[in-house]
Amino acid sequence: MTDPQASIAHSTPTDARPAVQKDESMVRQKEMLAAHFARLAAAPVSGEKVVYTFVPGNLTELLLSFGVVPNLPEINALQSGMRRLSGDFIAEAEKAGHSEDVCTYVKCDLGMMRKGNVGPTGNPIPPPDLLLLSYTGCFTFLKWFELLREEYGCPVAMLHVPYQSDGVITSDMRAYVVRQLKEQVIPALERLTGRPYDEDALAHRLALSAAAEEDLVAVLESARSRPSPIDAYFGGVYYLGPIFSAFRGTEDGLAYYRCLRSEVEARAARREGPITPEGAVAKERYRLIVEGPPNWTSFREFWKMFSDEGAVVVASTYSKVGGLYDTGFRHDPGRPLESLADYCLGCYTNLSLPARIGLLERYVRDYGADGFLINSVKSCNSFSAGQLLILRELERRTGLAGGFIESDLVDPRYFSAANIKNRLESYFQMVDQKRRHGASREEARP
Repeated sequence: MTDPQASIAHSTPTDARPAVQKDESMVRQKEMLAAHFARLAAAPVSGEKVVYTFVPGNLTELLLSFGVVPNLPEINALQSGMRRLSGDFIAEAEKAGHSEDVCTYVKCDLGMMRKGNVGPTGNPIPPPDLLLLSYTGCFTFLKWFELLREEYGCPVAMLHVPYQSDGVITSDMRAYVVRQLKEQVIPALERLTGRPYDEDALAHRLALSAAAEEDLVAVLESARSRPSPIDAYFGGVYYLGPIFSAFRGTEDGLAYYRCLRSEVEARAARREGPITPEGAVAKERYRLIVEGPPNWTSFREFWKMFSDEGAVVVASTYSKVGGLYDTGFRHDPGRPLESLADYCLGCYTNLSLPARIGLLERYVRDYGADGFLINSVKSCNSFSAGQLLILRELERRTGLAGGFIESDLVDPRYFSAANIKNRLESYFQMVDQKRRHGASREEARP
């Protein structure tokens, strides 16, 4: 995730769009990200070790307890997409032989590497000292790190996380993950840093995480209000940036979420809608649930298609790829390794289709949604597989209108603004029709 002002200003330098409103939390996040990328760039000089890892099921608290600097290739790719840099990186990767069907996060990362590995903020990204693969439902992660291992010749530590096929975390699954942490991941970090595992340091990090998670859940659940003071999809990507990446388990992360919660609660008290790049949503006309990642290369334009219609996303599944905190999970400093295991096992991408449908149905009912929408992303099989089944089953269970649009993560070739806008306009008409039909039936009752 990235700072909205920085990304929008970079991607549209000559237009006359209105300035984006800056809350204190936005400024704070921008400063945090700038400091993190500066620390990454300085690592070869400072001697700090750099560990590449992924968002779902990441072990940020454990990494920080060893004093290493995390780098997340997914975050670099989406930031490059928002800054309109990803198209050239993808073309570079395809020149090297990677198919059009390969995940565009992967191609963006590989293309960025081939062009000197200068990150989206202009800072150089140092090579990894360790690749830490926490496998949580996305097979592409395995191939991605195989490619990086070939390029960099660095060691790899893998944490294999069992798939929640029955929708339940069993004691055997938890024990299997904990055993890998003890026997593979922690020894790899000890060899890398020359430091012994410090469970007290890890527990301290987890306590900071749990406190930040409380504030984040309060922010997400504020969308139950009418009007919702947040957009849990477009706005949500900014809210979730720190906790999904390098700032979970830090004092900076905790301070950010306290600040964000205060701002959101103040908006709710004033009965204000969410802030968008074009300003606040004046009138909430549609409350939606959204499944699937957003498009990053035309993020502002994509968001505007919703906000222009008064459509506010009150819950989304993409905002759960880094943890299902709103279902009750919190990192537990009293059970450090078991807590990390439960976190990895419970990420959205590690859930079965029935579990995903159940979660979406709960969101529809708990947040008083008028409908639900799926953004099917061309190159992301982890999300896109089974989405039509999800759509039909949710329509059957809820009786609400479901919509289906298509785009991609960071490949600008697969974002058709006209097509998506037409589909959205047709979808909102369908929602209105169902509303009128429902109102007519209510009036006809004796």
